[in-house]
Amino acid sequence: MIDKVEVKIVNKSTNELPAYSTEHSAGMDLRAWLQEPVVLKPMERALIPTGVYIELPPGYECQIRPRSGMALKRGLTVLNSPGTIDADYRGEVCVILANLGNESQVIENGERICQMVVARHSTAQWKLVQELSVTQRGEGGFGHTGNK
Repeated sequence: MIDKVEVKIVNKSTNELPAYSTEHSAGMDLRAWLQEPVVLKPMERALIPTGVYIELPPGYECQIRPRSGMALKRGLTVLNSPGTIDADYRGEVCVILANLGNESQVIENGERICQMVVARHSTAQWKLVQELSVTQRGEGGFGHTGNK
């Protein structure tokens, strides 16, 4: 069964609301809200407005993630992926797009620029200890298990 959570939204753009592309999509497509197109040269980044403002319930966040087709075909990605929108943030949802490709890319008004995933999260409560439990892995990290 799929959980549903009510999220309040204000849409100051002329674009449709963020929407799921298929019945079982985890992310909603979010669109650029631009007065004029933005040109991203190779290795440039820009903050792209969406005109969308949300109010998440406590215990939820929105993750802003790249669209796989844009990443593969155009070299465009969300720079701080995944970006996090906290439940107490009330500003406009903006997206840091970066062009990792070799050619300039034009971002148009209304273009789907990223995915937005609503997710539950836990809040950590630190417990200060002198040592941690022993595991088979231990301190091994960064490729310690090999590459096969």
